[in-house]
Amino acid sequence: MTGQGFQDLGLQATSTGAGCACCSPTSDGTAATYTTAVPVTGDTVSAQFLVEGMTCSHCVRSVTEEVSAIDGVSDVAVDLHAGGVSTVTVSSAAPVDVERVRAAVEEAGYNLASAS
Repeated sequence: MTGQGFQDLGLQATSTGAGCACCSPTSDGTAATYTTAVPVTGDTVSAQFLVEGMTCSHCVRSVTEEVSAIDGVSDVAVDLHAGGVSTVTVSSAAPVDVERVRAAVEEAGYNLASAS
């Protein structure tokens, strides 16, 4: 399919079996590492969660979509660290339950990072 106006993105397969959840399984983190919810503006609080295994914009969209579906969540921002631990900032009217965030992240195919 080369020569038909497609651009080579330079993506390469890895032989390690690692990758994003849309391509292969991730590790099984069981404990969450996150910061305490802090007031952002007026009636909004923000909490940060560390998520393992996201590698691309598709990963970010998947996590954002699932976490945004939690009642009360007004915004989700992801600081992607491809192949490492990314920071997901959740803004909401009231602090969100960690287990609800964990379930949403797992539904997207990822895990909250294990606490060290």
